[in-house]
Amino acid sequence: MSLRFEALKNLNSNVFNSPDPRVAKITAIFGENVFTLKTAREFLSDEAYKSLGSSIKGGKKIDRTVASQIANGIRAWAESKGVTHFTHWFQPLTGTTAEKHDSFFTLKGDGTAIEEFDGAALIQQEPDASSFPSGGLRATFEARGYTAWDPSSPAFIMEIGNGKTLCIPTIFVSYTGESLDYKAPLLKALASLDKAAVEVCNYFDKNVQKVTPTLGWEQEYFVIDEALANARPDIVLCDRTVFGATPAKGQQLEDHYFGSIPERVYAFMRDYETESYKLGIPLRTRHNEVAPSQFECAPIYEEVNIAVDHNTLLMDVMTRVAKRHKLRVLLHEKPFAGINGSGKHNNWSLATDTGVNLLAPGKTPKTNLMFLTFFVNTIKAVSDYSDILRASIASAANDFRLGANEAPPAIISVFIGQYLTKVLNEVEGRVGEKFDEQDEAILKLDLHRSIPELLQDNTDRNRTSPFAFTGNKFEFRAVGSSANCANAMTALNTIMAETLKNFKKEVDGMIEKGEKKELAIMHVIQKSIVESKSILFEGDGYSEDWANEAEKRGLPNVKTTPLALDAMVTDKAKKLYKNNGVYTHLELEARHEIELEKYIKKVQIEARMLGEITTNYILPSAVKYQNTLLTNIRGLKELGLDEASYKNQKIIIERLSYLINTVSEDVTNMIEARKVCNGMTESREKAIAYCETVKEKFFDAIRYNLDKLELLVADDEWTLPKYRELLFLR
Repeated sequence: MSLRFEALKNLNSNVFNSPDPRVAKITAIFGENVFTLKTAREFLSDEAYKSLGSSIKGGKKIDRTVASQIANGIRAWAESKGVTHFTHWFQPLTGTTAEKHDSFFTLKGDGTAIEEFDGAALIQQEPDASSFPSGGLRATFEARGYTAWDPSSPAFIMEIGNGKTLCIPTIFVSYTGESLDYKAPLLKALASLDKAAVEVCNYFDKNVQKVTPTLGWEQEYFVIDEALANARPDIVLCDRTVFGATPAKGQQLEDHYFGSIPERVYAFMRDYETESYKLGIPLRTRHNEVAPSQFECAPIYEEVNIAVDHNTLLMDVMTRVAKRHKLRVLLHEKPFAGINGSGKHNNWSLATDTGVNLLAPGKTPKTNLMFLTFFVNTIKAVSDYSDILRASIASAANDFRLGANEAPPAIISVFIGQYLTKVLNEVEGRVGEKFDEQDEAILKLDLHRSIPELLQDNTDRNRTSPFAFTGNKFEFRAVGSSANCANAMTALNTIMAETLKNFKKEVDGMIEKGEKKELAIMHVIQKSIVESKSILFEGDGYSEDWANEAEKRGLPNVKTTPLALDAMVTDKAKKLYKNNGVYTHLELEARHEIELEKYIKKVQIEARMLGEITTNYILPSAVKYQNTLLTNIRGLKELGLDEASYKNQKIIIERLSYLINTVSEDVTNMIEARKVCNGMTESREKAIAYCETVKEKFFDAIRYNLDKLELLVADDEWTLPKYRELLFLR
């Protein structure tokens, strides 16, 4: 019996009884496995507690002597919960997390066994850097790299089965200091934006001393039966299906979105939510998404660095907990053709230490010059650096999603809604006007008739926009579901920092020439509106008309990752990241190389899997069914029946023969194309070749004929689970 039929036979037994969620309120377990400041108060001395608090809140460096006190307190807390090992938890450029566990156990010189965790072990560790992607920064024989403690992200305890490990969030750098992870550049980008935003805020409020970017991600994912997933080699190795005929029913009835959550999935959700709450991940929302077997969860907004860590941690928790329920979570951006893919919408805003959301327009945005300043500068940042934003979300998986089934297109544009469009049009309309010296900061723009008092949501939603203003935040919708949010957030916060610095420079220049501050601010806002107008789009991002219009506006439409990544290493990008202390030129070149290599390997794996499935699974099933039909025809002939009696069988055999030969020939040609690509040494050339001569030329063509074979071959001869089973059976 094939794995497909074995999985179908045992489907109803794949039920896991999760712990009763009524044993405690969420508030009773939230953060119980996190070393929060509240917990630190109990386990640390006053000196250590104050030092840790100053580091978390103000970014002050922790003295190594105090670090030992903190380490002892963390160890005491961890041991009280049954922890025996610790690890530096970091986010290398593999796209997953990494950890090496060490025990608190050690031996003294006289052989005495003790439990120990000192400040040096807390602050810094030395994992092997040669086996992680480095883009040439590290050679195989140069293994040294360092993980360094990030005090702003709290330590936590990871429970796996009966084991517990203390995890210390860290950055990961090479022996020579270059960043080899996602966290280090993100922290630098956040620091740069904080400084630039505070200086602009001080035009309006001298009390503002810190600006914190916030992030609320929305994680989409698919859940399917584990046994059915294991019967599909492409899902096992690629996290997506490389073939699969569209079932009679997909998402066309629109009956899955916000529908009742299936019981088995509901049990899984409750289970991973409980694990997440213990880790301090503030999940708030769960629901069915549009596609069958697709779901979503979303948290309360947090500071960007913490939000990124929590999302990365959540993906690991979801994947692990799913196994307990004999389920498989698919985080791939496009695991199934013909239905929606999955994204990770990044809802981003800016908050001051005085309690102001800088992107909240309030009841009358026309009267809020500070709001207009940050709102328009965000649009200007996206307009000036759309290519860098596009590069930040580029991946082989996201290429399948962008522009298809409710995912935004590869064209970066900004949606702000009709009301705020009117505001900007009114502001722009006064370009060239001589302002009265008595004008206040609002410049008496008299827009109240066009701006309804909707509290927060002075905008509609546009699901086809990659970057949309949604009330008091911008939603970067183009981020892929499997991506680390840090990549997009590093780019967004860096371009915002640079734009604000340029804005302040222009305003200060006008003030020095005698212009009134408020008028100078408004003049620069007007200039930015005019310069950024081409990036604004309110219509259907899926339409061909928009693609044509975007081309007229000069907006790039880079649909493939190898070309999108070019923006990482332009002179503009190097200047941007260097000015803000985020990446050196060498680090950018290295990351460009890493992303190209990642793309090549992903496409290479999928091409090999497509060939293997075709040759080892589908063609044998097709040939076997063909032989069954041939046997049938021979039997009818032996009975003396005329050709009309087996006419249809013959037609099916002819179609099978055509498809078998065509697929076989295409696979052979794809293998030869791969060999040519593999002979190339320059990464960009190789990535483009894999994209154009392997993926684009053969993937869809082979898949089309494989799907035709699936519809022709008898169901009992087909050994691989079909879409209707993967998507609708659990």
